[in-house]
Amino acid sequence: MPKVTSREEELSGRAKIREKLTKLFAEVDKGFTDQQQRADDTLDYWDAYNCVLGSRQFYNGNSKLFLPLVRDAIKARRTRFINQMFPPIGRYVDVVAQDADNINAIIALMEHYVDKVKLRTEVMPALLVNGDVEGQYTIYIDWAKAERHVVSRETKPVEIDGIPQPDFGEIEDITEETIPDEGPVVELISDADFLVLPVTVDSLDRALQRGGSVTVRRRWSKAEIHRMIEDGDFTEEAGETVLEAMSKKDGPGSANIPKKQAETAGIKTSESGKYCLGYETWTRLKVDGKMRLCRAYYGGDDVVLGCKVNPFWCDKIPVISAPVEKISGVFKGMSLVSPGVMDLQIWANDTANEMADQGHFSMLPIVMTDPERNPRYASMVLDLAAVWEADPKSTKFVQFPDATTQGLEKIAAARQGISRSLGVTSSMIPQQNPKAKQNQAMVAQEQQVDLLNTSDAVTVLEGGILTPLVQRFAEYDHQFRDDDITIRQFGEMGVHVTMEQIPPIQMNNRWQLRWFGVEAQRNAQQIQQQISFMNVLNGIPPEKLEGLQLHMAPLLMHAALNVFGPRLAGRILTDLKHQLGADPHNENRLLQQTFDVLTHPLDDDQKHIEVHMELPQSPQRDAHIQMHLRAVQMKAIANMPKGNPGVPGGAGPGVAGTPRPGGQVAPPRQGKGPPGLIRPDSMARAGAVGMPRKM
Repeated sequence: MPKVTSREEELSGRAKIREKLTKLFAEVDKGFTDQQQRADDTLDYWDAYNCVLGSRQFYNGNSKLFLPLVRDAIKARRTRFINQMFPPIGRYVDVVAQDADNINAIIALMEHYVDKVKLRTEVMPALLVNGDVEGQYTIYIDWAKAERHVVSRETKPVEIDGIPQPDFGEIEDITEETIPDEGPVVELISDADFLVLPVTVDSLDRALQRGGSVTVRRRWSKAEIHRMIEDGDFTEEAGETVLEAMSKKDGPGSANIPKKQAETAGIKTSESGKYCLGYETWTRLKVDGKMRLCRAYYGGDDVVLGCKVNPFWCDKIPVISAPVEKISGVFKGMSLVSPGVMDLQIWANDTANEMADQGHFSMLPIVMTDPERNPRYASMVLDLAAVWEADPKSTKFVQFPDATTQGLEKIAAARQGISRSLGVTSSMIPQQNPKAKQNQAMVAQEQQVDLLNTSDAVTVLEGGILTPLVQRFAEYDHQFRDDDITIRQFGEMGVHVTMEQIPPIQMNNRWQLRWFGVEAQRNAQQIQQQISFMNVLNGIPPEKLEGLQLHMAPLLMHAALNVFGPRLAGRILTDLKHQLGADPHNENRLLQQTFDVLTHPLDDDQKHIEVHMELPQSPQRDAHIQMHLRAVQMKAIANMPKGNPGVPGGAGPGVAGTPRPGGQVAPPRQGKGPPGLIRPDSMARAGAVGMPRKM
């Protein structure tokens, strides 16, 4: 039988693997040196975003102004893209599955992780800025575990010989329990700390298949090194070697080590103390006759800190990266703050500083006098009620020319050029041109162009970052999550989530996750078409379907999710398979723990009320019994005889009926829609599916 290498086995001690890693890290070190110029340019681009004057400014005067043109454009793009990827309906994740069983539980779990990692408020805004400035979106996904020691105050009935006696009252008890707190962690990686070899590949998987590597530069403190030794990521011998080197003090006369990002690996010094600048490299190595994906750590000076087989069951690297704008022949993309945009920013700054200095001079008058006719010109001092002993005919005041108007025109031209290069419209920055008045048609046209440009840009994030991210959430959850932890974190929702047990083989075969936020926002204008077409389908006679069977449930659920959102749609349209009657004794245990338990339509209400009456009186118990009593009344009303149903189109005023096929809610004939509303005849050109006309 071939040997199966454990994921916990240390491989750096094997001679062949160690020799391979030594050569690999030399190539990685050279790779970071080769992208030195890119890293230096990125620092200049960050100065443009952070409004820091650099050495590339031509004018060096008294004023030190910086116009935030690049910063405003990037912030406008960030706000627009965030709202496009995270629509107000709150649905971000969708499941493509062979069947619809339990997909709502998977969606709820993934959206919980989206909220847990603060993807909407912290990760994606910073990632969008990083991408625009550096030209590359790069994140690192890991799983973190922690423990919280929670103290709670509980009341329980008096026990005699271990038997609860509710008649004797209740006692208060303070209990302490340890609750695991775990979940995914998303880390943003700077482009200067990220290297792909070879650089001419199209994807990270392709780089690994071609014998290359993916490296993330790390900065470890002493505490982090101790932790990684305890976790087994570093070997104890190599870790102690690095710690000993970090503990040495610099001798007298030693040169300060530069702090630039493109230096070789080794021990560095920062303001907060020393740290180890090392590499975390992912590559494919031959282990026991098989090519395996491995993770190796390097600490500089030929110190291999550790190497193991990929610890993740999905056998994928935790790095997800995509260029902002794909360039043929290379993996990394170009920064949007390209040399052209950077030159416009520099020109605008020089113009503003020249204009400011010239404005100072224009505020001061120039006095011209003849020294022969006014020999006492030295006494001509500007002051209140000053007396000048001079010939007034030989003295004249001259105003220094004011170049403010010309300077503002140049700055406006630079702003327009930067906005055009970054794809920013006036609708994204409303204060950009407040004097221009636009009619409704102009506003609608600009919003449509803005929508198309934004959809094209966020599609890169959806396919390259967000969809792989939520898929990785599911794969990590399958490996690391414990059901008991899920119940405590999710509460009532966790009861349904823990019922979902997905074998590893079904990860990519039975269902697949994808990011749905962009699609939901893009389809907002198509909801009216879906409602109309649903009425058309409902009005087609069965004999004209020619063997087809109409199922309205998927269409209704899709429309409800788009209109009301996932949290409200689940209460409007409920699946009877998830409404099976619950065990009243299980509900009693939840009620004793002060949980609010809901009733189900298929419950035996009379039996439930009898079982719940056995509990001592409490607000939760009384509220739950009242729910059962209302359910009994509603079922009695539902079983009463009903009149004849309505007919399509209605039968006149006051008569119930369904909407006419193709009809939908619309304003009066003279009513006007909001600015930017897409007319039905123009929906096809906006990317929507055209509504079939009634024959």
